[in-house]
Amino acid sequence: MPDAPTTAITQLLNEWSGGNADALPRLLDLVYPELRKIAASRLRSERADHTLQPTSLVNEAYMRLAHQPGKDWQNRTHFYAVAARVVRAVLVDHARARRRIKRGSGAASVELTEWNASVPAPQVDLLDLDAALKELEAIDPERARIVELRHFAGLSIEETAEALGISDSTVKRGWLAAKTWIRHRLDGQRPDMDGG
Repeated sequence: MPDAPTTAITQLLNEWSGGNADALPRLLDLVYPELRKIAASRLRSERADHTLQPTSLVNEAYMRLAHQPGKDWQNRTHFYAVAARVVRAVLVDHARARRRIKRGSGAASVELTEWNASVPAPQVDLLDLDAALKELEAIDPERARIVELRHFAGLSIEETAEALGISDSTVKRGWLAAKTWIRHRLDGQRPDMDGG
């Protein structure tokens, strides 16, 4: 998770939210290295011939973050939680565009890293993962958000708990249940929220 000082990021987020446009470049200097790490991490789990580079992903995510309506950033963790959603959106938009160009062939795939240490990480279609997350969000928004924060922002259990205002143990249980549900869904099964 971010190395930049929490108070400095929070202060700049508050200044930016308050309308101080000069805070944005200073904020970017602090968060850009971490956003680039997140982007590189996410792209490492993509297929080898992915055309989107970490710098492009960060730049697109940054532009979308900069134009978020009603920026009321609570703190650094909140900022990175929103960044996770934006990174996911950029990757999904890129995958959709690629699919349109290729007319269905060459769909983007993503590796489900850190989903099960005892089994090799499967390659899944990014758009299928996004669809599964949308389904999960409809039945259990908290667990979908846990996946988004853990998978797309690379937040730890503790950071995810802080971002969502829940306990570490709730995140651990939710992460396990959500991963199981998504795996079953991607395998064509009809999962239930108890992980079955």
